[in-house]
Amino acid sequence: MARVRVHNMSMSLDGYAAGPDQSQEHPLGVGGERLHEWMFRTSFGRDMLGTDGGSTAVDDDWVRRGDDGIGATVMGRNMFGPVRGEWPDESWTGWWGDEPPFGHPVFVVTRFGRPSVAMLGGTTFHFVTDGLPAALEQAGAAAEGADVRIGGGVSIVREALREGLVDEIHVTVVPTVLGGGERLFDEVGSWPDGYSCTETAAGDSVVHLRLERA
Repeated sequence: MARVRVHNMSMSLDGYAAGPDQSQEHPLGVGGERLHEWMFRTSFGRDMLGTDGGSTAVDDDWVRRGDDGIGATVMGRNMFGPVRGEWPDESWTGWWGDEPPFGHPVFVVTRFGRPSVAMLGGTTFHFVTDGLPAALEQAGAAAEGADVRIGGGVSIVREALREGLVDEIHVTVVPTVLGGGERLFDEVGSWPDGYSCTETAAGDSVVHLRLERA
């Protein structure tokens, strides 16, 4: 059975993994982009943006590990885009342009179905209307023996932690305070019971924590 992993989940010092008032203008919430600045200072992050340079040190290694061995991704509707309610049309195909960075099947958990969308580079978005466990089951089959990544957003990671569906999570603690938004570890029950911290590392400006199911 495919392992379920969460990677590069950036969190502020006051526990927020997204800022308030998410919108098309502020997809990570107001101030939320500060949580990911560290990533785009790495070589891997710069490459995602189509630019050269960037650090090849500790942070770059952790970002790259988030792609290693992944055969499918599951994400929530909020991560896919800012459209709420029924889809007005099929024009919105994600934040990532014509060639998203995934390169494998992506399963979007939503209450409102729509046909699958095939993109350049091997990414196909599938829309799952019967919940996170069903999406993980479909992703596990599509991954063909590789692992499944839950990409976000915050609410779907919380649900997965609360339901005991995550085998491994990598949290990046960023030295900033957001003061509002979505907290990563609110309402996750007894978690991290049953998990242990198996790795820590100090990056250029952030701290990396890896926790695994015992």
